[in-house]
Amino acid sequence: MNIMIAEDDAVIRQELRVLLENALYQVTALEDFSDVASAVLAEKPDLVLLDLNLPGESGFGICTKIRAESEVPVIFVTSRTDSMDELNGMLKGGDDYITKPFQAPILLARIAAVLKRTHRDTREEEQKLVYKGVELDIARGMVSCGTHQTELTKNELKILHYLFRKKGEIVPRADMIEYLWDNQVFIDDNTLSVNITRIRGKLREIGVCGLIETKRGMGYRI
Repeated sequence: MNIMIAEDDAVIRQELRVLLENALYQVTALEDFSDVASAVLAEKPDLVLLDLNLPGESGFGICTKIRAESEVPVIFVTSRTDSMDELNGMLKGGDDYITKPFQAPILLARIAAVLKRTHRDTREEEQKLVYKGVELDIARGMVSCGTHQTELTKNELKILHYLFRKKGEIVPRADMIEYLWDNQVFIDDNTLSVNITRIRGKLREIGVCGLIETKRGMGYRI
């Protein structure tokens, strides 16, 4: 699932990005707010977190433009606590309205509820990624092949999930470490190597060999 963030406060934007990526969502965070509606329609995210007080145009106007062409779920995340603003947001086509400062578990629960309501089957499909006969079950933290399966640690799951997202591409080690640091997994180059070795060992346990290739001087690829 890809969630787009339209929030002009850089600190809050980064906080939302880390929170969502830790929950294993893909995230697109806008930094250009000149035409948010067009960016949403072009990107086609699965959900939009939309601030009301953006530079140039209010979130209400942006939501109206989005609704004219798309049914993508929109959750307003705003510091405006007036009940009339909340009502207006719903009338403009918003799916939920959350005020700042938000509680992370509540925000994630509200996002999940909206996605469940609007993408009943899609979320379940996204939680299971399959490549070359190997299935990564994100919700259960398991990797399987045929009738064989094994459990992954949190770090192993994040690493393998990132490689699945980049399947067919060579992923530089530096990019992988940066991604993990952004997701509050603080590892160094040596620790990454150890985790890759452990993942390969677990894959061998379920009969999978050679899924993760090492491209010397470049990175990893599945």
